[in-house]
Amino acid sequence: MLRLYTCLFTLALPLILARLYWRGFKAPAYRERWAERLGIYRGPARGPTLWFHCVSVGEAEAAFPLIRLLQAELPALPLVVTTTTPTGSARIKAVLGDSVEHVYLPYDLPWIITGFLRHFRPRLAVFMEKELWPNICAACRRRAVPLFIVNARLSARSAAAYRKMPSLSQSALATVAGIACQTQADRQNFLQIGALADNTAVLGNLKFDVSIDAEVIEKGRQLKRSEFKGRFVWILASTHQDEEAQLMHIYPRLKREIPELLLMIAPRHPERFHAVERVAQEQGLAVVTRSSARTVAAETDVYLADSMGELKMLYAAADVAFVGGSLVPVGGHNVLEPALVGVPVLFGMQMFNFQDIAERLLAEQAVVQCADAQQLAAAVLRIYRDADYRDKLAATAKAFVLRNQGATRRVADLLIARLRGN
Repeated sequence: MLRLYTCLFTLALPLILARLYWRGFKAPAYRERWAERLGIYRGPARGPTLWFHCVSVGEAEAAFPLIRLLQAELPALPLVVTTTTPTGSARIKAVLGDSVEHVYLPYDLPWIITGFLRHFRPRLAVFMEKELWPNICAACRRRAVPLFIVNARLSARSAAAYRKMPSLSQSALATVAGIACQTQADRQNFLQIGALADNTAVLGNLKFDVSIDAEVIEKGRQLKRSEFKGRFVWILASTHQDEEAQLMHIYPRLKREIPELLLMIAPRHPERFHAVERVAQEQGLAVVTRSSARTVAAETDVYLADSMGELKMLYAAADVAFVGGSLVPVGGHNVLEPALVGVPVLFGMQMFNFQDIAERLLAEQAVVQCADAQQLAAAVLRIYRDADYRDKLAATAKAFVLRNQGATRRVADLLIARLRGN
């Protein structure tokens, strides 16, 4: 099965590269640094290193506290961090800078992976959440590189998909040194697709350990004071195609009830910034983009945050937050960051990537889940009118986040013990 997979991947490689080139029309960064994806690097070989892989921004944000902790406790061990997307790459560089080396993840083909492993010579590999690449797993086993999956999550739907190719998933999992799962349900799903019970444990969710500096909060509050000047700010964060249009459609009606309402939109992907601006203009809404540095006037309807790496600060400038990817079948995004900032959190019904967190927050009545744009409008209106309700939502959600922290220390201990041979 692995040979068939490798053959099919090899045949598909020209199409994969063509797709990168095509995506480059909207996001030029996709046309850059192709050599890294093919396992080709300049300069002398590195290593030995500690290798972290984070697919994109969400996984990177979860990994940052763990990476910083390992850097503090293992200062002599260089780190290389791979991502798949340019947005993930940009976030790694913005947060970690020169303290790590960053390259794109090599494609999952034996001769490409060999180039990466020879160049960086990892002592240990750490993959975030549910990345499972059969040839990477096999190559790490051949070179005696322990591979861990941390902050691991696997939905029942994903587990069912893996079970359709059992020989491939089971052979890959058999090479994994350890799986640190977020929840017991995730552990059971991994066991169902072939993970070894002795190598699989529940250590909690790293995303609870997100840290937000006081200066970031203050910068957001300053933005609200100086730029928004008393407006009631509803942020639509990490939104995807079709979500913005749905919520812009209800904006005029909501504006009649909340005259000082300002819609702040932070799309998930930067290549969509212009498309979102165009949708707002087509709906007759007055738009100011963050990059333009234009003043938000009384008649401004939409503040488009066409920037990256500022979402935590933007949450601090808002009065209520909708977290996107949840009105469309994307699976939702991180609701813990706005909760920790102290802003009331709303999301839609499509939260399957954060199902456990969503259910636990809902059980504590710390967030509001809405089936559609109309219910979201009603929730925003209630939060606007009822200050006690607004404060209770924010305080309960923040307390929930703080109460569930600690996974970073547990995962770090697991990795350090393996590196030290314990």
